[in-house]
Amino acid sequence: MEVILWDVMDTLVRDPFFTHMPGFFGHSFEGLIKRLRRGTWVEFELGKLKEAELYANFFADGAPIDGPGLKRCMGEGYAWIEGIEPLLAELKSRGVEMHALSNYPEWYRLVEERLGLSRYIELSFISCHTGVRKPAPEAYLGACAALGRRPEECLFIDDREVNCTAARAVGMNAWRFAGVPELRLELVAAGFL
Repeated sequence: MEVILWDVMDTLVRDPFFTHMPGFFGHSFEGLIKRLRRGTWVEFELGKLKEAELYANFFADGAPIDGPGLKRCMGEGYAWIEGIEPLLAELKSRGVEMHALSNYPEWYRLVEERLGLSRYIELSFISCHTGVRKPAPEAYLGACAALGRRPEECLFIDDREVNCTAARAVGMNAWRFAGVPELRLELVAAGFL
């Protein structure tokens, strides 16, 4: 394995979709999910909706939202998963090639502004630019093709097993992220550290 492809949300960075967005709207997570217009966030992640369209189509009942306030809330909610930043720094110092392979909208730029993720990994494969989301096989194979690598030369790390299973199905090595201590042991065993 020569390249690490990282999921970002809840693997490297806490996802405020779960931690901050419900409170912004005064709902539990389950309550918020019930109100959302089905498919809108996914379309935003695929780059098919602009910000203004997201705001206009956010709730199934068409209720207006404070879009700039939501964006500000999300931006303030991005934080490193505990212990992951020093691990990324160590991998980077060892010359490990690393890229993001993330389902996320253009708001990934807010993550970059807040945390400087690109100091450690290339922000190469974000769904709003690639037009494809995990677990579609094209998400993994497209990244391999762009990097000029065979799937077996890549290691994919994600907190969601469904995405790891899909990566394995195309021949990629994939580990489910369960915490930094466990991940560090795996990276040592694989020769990355």
